[in-house]
Amino acid sequence: MLFNSYVFIFVFLPIVLSGFYLIGQRSHQFASLWLAAASLFFYGWWDTRFVGLLLASIAFNYCAGYVVARWAEHNRRQQKWLLGGAITANLALLGYFKYANFFADSLQTLTGTTLSIGEIVLPLGISFYTFTQIAFLVDTYQGKVKEYRFIHYTLFITYFPHLIAGPVLHHKEMMPQFARPATCRLDWDNIATGLTIFLLGLGKKVLIADTLAEYATPVFQVVAQGGQPMLLEAWIGVLAYTMQLYFDFSAYSDMAIGISLLFNVQLPINFNSPYKSTSIIEFWRRWHMTLSRFLRDYLYIPLGGNQHGATSRYLNLMITMLLGGLWHGAGWTFVIWGGLHGCYLLINHAWRSLRTKLGWSTPGRMTTAAGGMLTFLAVVVGWVFFRADSASSAMNLLQAMVGIHGISLEPKLAASAVGNSLAALGAQFQGVMPLTELKSGKAFNAILIAMLIAFCLPNVQEIVQTPTTERKGLLRYMAWRPSWAHALLLLTLAYFVLTNLHRQSEFLYFQF
Repeated sequence: MLFNSYVFIFVFLPIVLSGFYLIGQRSHQFASLWLAAASLFFYGWWDTRFVGLLLASIAFNYCAGYVVARWAEHNRRQQKWLLGGAITANLALLGYFKYANFFADSLQTLTGTTLSIGEIVLPLGISFYTFTQIAFLVDTYQGKVKEYRFIHYTLFITYFPHLIAGPVLHHKEMMPQFARPATCRLDWDNIATGLTIFLLGLGKKVLIADTLAEYATPVFQVVAQGGQPMLLEAWIGVLAYTMQLYFDFSAYSDMAIGISLLFNVQLPINFNSPYKSTSIIEFWRRWHMTLSRFLRDYLYIPLGGNQHGATSRYLNLMITMLLGGLWHGAGWTFVIWGGLHGCYLLINHAWRSLRTKLGWSTPGRMTTAAGGMLTFLAVVVGWVFFRADSASSAMNLLQAMVGIHGISLEPKLAASAVGNSLAALGAQFQGVMPLTELKSGKAFNAILIAMLIAFCLPNVQEIVQTPTTERKGLLRYMAWRPSWAHALLLLTLAYFVLTNLHRQSEFLYFQF
């Protein structure tokens, strides 16, 4: 079931929300049970076969966590072994479903042997609920977990706003909210704010991300089929995907926060205008923030972090980013993408260390702006590998982006004096994917509008949650407040969104 579907908006969500508050008037515990059952139904809507797998994973990790907690004061060594075994079991489950085919294919390519294990279906959301439970086990070992009610734990894992595509949650930030009696009491302020955030996120998905997909997908499909797009075609496709991914993922993050707020539960912010970053370090503090937090706390720091010198630090960074890339998908393109960002981070940290040693002053506006443009360009190059079906396709597209395959222009220019002059210089007016077919004028406008929104306007969380005393610049006029003007704007947005829901599409992060 998709957040951007009629059945979710007009059937599932109203029923679950009404039931939660009606049951909550009599029993907090049964309201939690209702929400957990609804979340399992939400997950089973995709494929009922994997509900059993999800429940088995929940039962195993709950029992393992409970035993780890009980052994905390008696046998630290056994506790550590149990923790290691439980984490290994989780990674083995994830590895089988997500990476078995990848490793089998890679081994077959390297050795030339035939190794067939059949097609393994990837359960939806397995990466997210596996990482969430690994975090729970480690937090239990470290004594950070204080509440062990099974219903609340089941709700913590299955909670439908985050189950499919995050954020990756910490046990300690959710359980107190589930246990709070006020959670089951209707709060009209939270209802109004939650619906606003949900609607703004839905608008980003339906009106912006899905529109950009129309220009990104054809270019990547042509490349996957062996075509060699020219410069303008390549840039249209890559920039369209760059902005599509931005608005698709930020839309899901906003919608998850908005839906959760309807139930008086606050999810952590997972997306904070990452394209406004002026360095790659800042980018990873703004993009998929809860995954970055997980990788830092449960991989980078346990590896040693920055505690053993610069060489060890850079090695730990690279390992973390390579594994982070592999987490996103079972393919060498994702490993390359992770390695690229690992290299970016190494260069960024080395540059900062050099600046500190030389005593250079804080960068000015021009230097900061240049850093922002360089960061964005580096991210765009990374997205080519992230989206391409193979490393060779990615290199083909990167070559097109620097003009190696030539430059194609609008065919209507061919008969003009300018066209004749450009033709004499080698310009072509019919690429692999004609610009007329790609609707280059509409594509350019869509990309430009998306970039203006991403770079120049405050994000949804800033619009909705910024206190009155901190509203400056555009936020003075755009910040949400209960008023007839804002209600009219939201109703207008709702009209355009709901009339376009027939173009239903999955969120991009569902595949990870």
